[in-house]
Amino acid sequence: MFPEFRDLISRLKTQDDHFARLFHRHNELDQQIRNMEAGILPADGLSIENLKKEKLQLKDSLYQILLKASQA
Repeated sequence: MFPEFRDLISRLKTQDDHFARLFHRHNELDQQIRNMEAGILPADGLSIENLKKEKLQLKDSLYQILLKASQA
C-alpha cells in the first residue's frame, strides 16, 4: 500500500499513534477479509462487503494523513 510513501509510513507508524492505529486496523481487516474469502473464517457476502468498505475508508484516511505529512 502506497509504495511511494514507504519511508514516511515507517516514520509515522512510530511517531503518530493515530496513524499507527489506523494502519494496524487496515492490516487486520485485510487479513480478515482474505481469511473469509478463502473460507478459513465463516462469512457471507454482506459481511465481506462491509469489511471492505471499512478498509477502504481507512485507506482513504491513511492517504490523507500521508499527503499532509509529505507536504509538511
